[in-house]
Amino acid sequence: MTKLEQLHQEMVACRACPRLVEWREEVARVKRRAYRDWDYWGKPVPGFGDPKARLIIVGLAPAAHGANRTGRMFTGDRSGDFLFAGLHRAGFANQSHSERRDDGLKLTDAFIVAAGRCAPPDNKPLPEELARCAPFLDREMALLPGRVLLALGAIGWNAALASAARTGGPLPTPRPAFGHGAEFRLPDGRWLVGSYHVSQQNTQTGRLTPAMFDAVMKRVRALLET
Repeated sequence: MTKLEQLHQEMVACRACPRLVEWREEVARVKRRAYRDWDYWGKPVPGFGDPKARLIIVGLAPAAHGANRTGRMFTGDRSGDFLFAGLHRAGFANQSHSERRDDGLKLTDAFIVAAGRCAPPDNKPLPEELARCAPFLDREMALLPGRVLLALGAIGWNAALASAARTGGPLPTPRPAFGHGAEFRLPDGRWLVGSYHVSQQNTQTGRLTPAMFDAVMKRVRALLET
């Protein structure tokens, strides 16, 4: 078993946040009518992808009826539909959709992590919950050779910055602000790039379009090749 696999076993067994444990397990028990035949995952969700990835994608947290159901980040929900289509267009995924853990999706040179690993009520983890999860993020990213971090949303951006500060040295004050297309070179030489989150709220309202995401991915690709 690799160190990454050992870490993921630790994550899945975590019960450090009572509110999140209660919520994720209630969702898994009650289920959504459309998924009543599913055996929900209902546990913390580890990262996944290419362990040799130069691109690390930092998300927010599992969706209640997406990753909390399927056990894989961004798998089985509309956010994942948008994300994997974009990764496929950019050459980081072998297919443009993902519905379940065993559907054949493979990421190449990309790995997906998250600031929080349990589905939170209203998609809003509390600061103290993110703080308890932060060591998992630090340890996971330390095991990956990432050169570019792509933060999906402000929480992912701030989590990536905080992790860099804990593990790679002090950051400037004030810290770089999140924005779509924002870039910042971290003290250890890696690049942090921001994108609006691929949430349904953003993609259905046009705040984030496929063209906008493609432009960010084009920049990510360019930074990987520098």
